[in-house]
Amino acid sequence: MVQGFNDNVSYRGQIFHVQTEDSGPRNPMVITHIFLGGNVIATRKTSYEDIIKVERLEEVVREIMREQHLQMIKELRSGKYDHLIPGLTPPPAPEAKKEGERRGERSLDEVILDYLAQELEEKR
Repeated sequence: MVQGFNDNVSYRGQIFHVQTEDSGPRNPMVITHIFLGGNVIATRKTSYEDIIKVERLEEVVREIMREQHLQMIKELRSGKYDHLIPGLTPPPAPEAKKEGERRGERSLDEVILDYLAQELEEKR
């Protein structure tokens, strides 16, 4: 059995505990839980039964654990589990930008007109 990972992650003003553990070769499973106040809000399980006889199994399992642990932290911070967090209010929706207020973006018409104007200038 490989030693697990534990992290406290601050997100949206709350502290979440992310825990990843190995169930061992008798039950070859990597399990990650995200806790909030002692309650599990998300779980991911990954079996490694298909690679149980691989050389350096502990190193391979440790890498699976690390990747799964980091992925769930990334998903938590991206908002993937927001709908599972009791009492969480969604962030305010960004205001829609008006047509002319896009950051550095130009419409296809603007690009074409600029191109044609440049071509005309080069011909003169």
